[in-house]
Amino acid sequence: MRLLLHWILSALALIVVSHFVPGFHVAGFVPALIAALVIGLLNATVGLFLKIVTFPLTILTLGLFLLVINGVMILLASAVVPGFHVVGLVPAFWGALVLALLGMLIRAVTKDA
Repeated sequence: MRLLLHWILSALALIVVSHFVPGFHVAGFVPALIAALVIGLLNATVGLFLKIVTFPLTILTLGLFLLVINGVMILLASAVVPGFHVVGLVPAFWGALVLALLGMLIRAVTKDA
């Protein structure tokens, strides 16, 4: 049940990001659900590999490079999911930042659920 709640809240976070970050577009709730799932799968596979490979760069940038990696995962997801479109790396970076902040809030909410 917690996983389902986290998935729905992540999709809602994508919709919120699309309202605040220019160049970040979500066509509706269903594309947001699919995009949240794809982003999660990409972060668990390709993102994990990239985070391991770029660990020294992440240390040098005090962890900020993780936002770049998450932005790249968002760009990859936007290439695959219809109805979810990100214009470039800059909107993907800002979207990753806002999603990280909203993700902290989502984890706080789902922790007690």
